Amino acid sequence: MTETDVLVVGAGPTGLTLACDLLRHGVRARVIDKSAMFFQGSRGKGVTPRTVEVFDDLGISEQAKAASTTLMFRHYDRCGGFRDQPLPGYWTPTPNSPYTQLLIPQGRTEQLLRDRLAALGGSVELDTELIELAQSAQSVQATLRNGRQTAHVDVRYLVGCDGGHSAVRRMLGAVFEGSTHESQKILIGDVEVAGLRRDRLHVWFDATRGFLQLCPFSGTAAWQFAAGLPEWGAHPPAPSLETFQQVVDHIAGHDRIRLASTTWLSTYRVNARMVDQMRWRRVFLAGDAAHVHPPTGGLGMNTGIQDAYNLGWKLALVLTGGAGPRLLDSYEQERLPIAAWALGTSSDRLRAMTEEIANGSAGNLANVGTADTRQLGLGYRWSTLSLDRGQPGIGLSAGDRAPDAPCQNLATGAPTRLFDLFRGTRFTLLGFGDRCAAALNTVNAAGLDRIHTALITDGRATPHAVTVTLLDEKRHAFSGYGISHDSLILVRPDGYIAATTGWADARTILDYLNQLGRTKAFRRSRKTDPLAISEP
Repeated sequence: MTETDVLVVGAGPTGLTLACDLLRHGVRARVIDKSAMFFQGSRGKGVTPRTVEVFDDLGISEQAKAASTTLMFRHYDRCGGFRDQPLPGYWTPTPNSPYTQLLIPQGRTEQLLRDRLAALGGSVELDTELIELAQSAQSVQATLRNGRQTAHVDVRYLVGCDGGHSAVRRMLGAVFEGSTHESQKILIGDVEVAGLRRDRLHVWFDATRGFLQLCPFSGTAAWQFAAGLPEWGAHPPAPSLETFQQVVDHIAGHDRIRLASTTWLSTYRVNARMVDQMRWRRVFLAGDAAHVHPPTGGLGMNTGIQDAYNLGWKLALVLTGGAGPRLLDSYEQERLPIAAWALGTSSDRLRAMTEEIANGSAGNLANVGTADTRQLGLGYRWSTLSLDRGQPGIGLSAGDRAPDAPCQNLATGAPTRLFDLFRGTRFTLLGFGDRCAAALNTVNAAGLDRIHTALITDGRATPHAVTVTLLDEKRHAFSGYGISHDSLILVRPDGYIAATTGWADARTILDYLNQLGRTKAFRRSRKTDPLAISEP
């Protein structure tokens, strides 16, 4: 018998998200990282609205919002003038989409996730490296090295979340197809800056001189520096404070901006690569280990976090006996198209921005942050886990993201969001309309511990003792889901719609849960476009 259910290799945002999700499901997860210390730099700083919804479910959205920086974008022209505009992603929240883009240094995001991991009873083992792995029908045999000591462990599953240079991917012999843009290298790092307003993200774009970005963060003296010069080509100078200052003097064209105290320095090489599979029997890849993207659009870290969020509940359900192992096939089926979309989208944004720089017209943020980069419209309509019974009067389909909505709990009078219901490890069955009460009662009577139910009414219905009854007086929930006829909607633990059916059809819901991962009975859509649904 193994002491660990899942070995998570890599303690970046992807690995930490997965570990948190597994632990709250009661799965024994062990997290290792070959680094000797935790990453403290800014690197991936943009957190998309969909990722904030993941953080809501994990219980850290408020901490993330408090750590975020609110900025305007200041774009400088060749003559020293500038114009200000909102940063991409700062859309106004709506009842169905309550979160906007956040700006947080990656090191701080990882700290929030580590704090949550600790609260769940987990920890990260630093300076611990995976050096060998093998598989049998029942387990994965991993060899770990810590200093001069090696240890052999057996685990049920192993997930490689160890970044673009993934050792797990190399040990699997996985093909990492794509391209490396040797001519597109930038210097990046964290510095202190004097001479600029701290409530602006300052950007210079010039086809002749190059580009420069200086981004401050609240709660710290650090700014993120990022720059690239045309003459560097594939051979930029080594990153240093002196080099960074020379770049600022060259591109900004004046000496009032002074840099000091570098804490993290790096050279970033633009890659666009992905694997052609994300599962090898009992071993999985997630995040940068499976796909790397150009930074435009800010999709890399966010896509990795959502890989983990997709895989976590499935591993947990299989390990705890709630589903058959076939459920794990859906991870690759659902996430590979999303990875391909993210790679294509970020590459398209990079080409558009490069063309703007070449034409001397850079600064149009519409080419970097657009509605689809919020990741709220992504879904899994094509998945074998998506089941629609052809019920009229439902605007969304199985596989779509399940929107939020503010309601009122009729039993307590307390305001209750749909996200409050979704938070946790269970499926949620929503009954839209008073006629759904009987079907909800039937599902509750089945005694399944992996589902809870809620009746949503737009009138003053009597609260039902066997289910939560929510008043949707302003019809935010009804409109968000496009409901015009009483209907049942089953929501997965990761906040996507699993099944839709008619108001009396409890049998479809029970069959779905009982068959989960054990058959191929669910309808599979022909559509494989991650953006097949409209924005909420």
